[in-house]
Amino acid sequence: MDVHAAVDRFASDVSALETAIGARIVGQRPVVEGVVDALLAGGHVLLEGVPGLGKTALVRALAEALDLTFSRVQFTPDLMPADITGTNIIVEDAGGGRRFEFQPGPVFANILLADEINRATPKTQSALLEAMQDRSVTVGRHSHELAPPFFVLATQNPVELEGTYPLPEAQLDRFLFKLRVGAPSRAELHAILDRTTGAQTATVTPIWDRNRVLELQRLIREVPVARPVQDFAVRLIEGSHPQSSTIPEIRKYLRFGSSPRGAQAIMLAAKVRALRERRFSPSFADVRAVATPSLRHRLLLNFDGEAEAIDTDTLVATLLERTPEG
Repeated sequence: MDVHAAVDRFASDVSALETAIGARIVGQRPVVEGVVDALLAGGHVLLEGVPGLGKTALVRALAEALDLTFSRVQFTPDLMPADITGTNIIVEDAGGGRRFEFQPGPVFANILLADEINRATPKTQSALLEAMQDRSVTVGRHSHELAPPFFVLATQNPVELEGTYPLPEAQLDRFLFKLRVGAPSRAELHAILDRTTGAQTATVTPIWDRNRVLELQRLIREVPVARPVQDFAVRLIEGSHPQSSTIPEIRKYLRFGSSPRGAQAIMLAAKVRALRERRFSPSFADVRAVATPSLRHRLLLNFDGEAEAIDTDTLVATLLERTPEG
């Protein structure tokens, strides 16, 4: 298959997947696109929004549209790391002997929904760190590989703080995107009621299988990037560090800027966006389009920023405005 045909099929397949998800999810187009982009880029997504906006329904619709294994873990304060990763149990064989056998946990799935992840203790939250970064789980002295693709979608409620444990920066950094789920419009709310309070239930048809997902993820890695476009992403990351930034707002309100993972997230997502529009290389506009979900959770506010309730989205917008493309 030539390059033009591969790009055309990529765009068509992505559109078909989003249409399938749209059979269940009303509106939320930026969120749906962000979730699909992160899947293709090989990253993970943190979905933030108040209860009842369809975060869990979106993940379930995605899982139904993909012929992949799916697990859901409801995070609670009493959840233990072994409840996620699995543990060694004693089993008795036919001869009457006993031995330890590894019992895999729900993390051994292609798509993992970590529902209300900020309700579990830091010890349990950290059980996902190795899985998200290295695609493996270590129990005892043995490491167990996770079958690709491995995609974590975590949800959290930003309003209710009682009984929650904010995710540490090291774990936030392992999410490719942080997507904010907003309230539906009046027309969208009418459509939601029509779909969910009637006699018929919307069904989602599987679109991709495991091999197609892996094939598209490999295609993303092969997309070339012009050096000036990559340099723009690099300068955005450099400009987010208050120690070296020339932007007054960055120096005033930030304690730490983005890690190199922020640049990786921007470039991979920009490649996906370019192929979506049947282009063969990402542009400056692609970098600008994906900068906010890639960086909003990687900028750490200082005391002044916390005291003035500065939104990191505002700082990312300022960073994009003050950083020249050339």
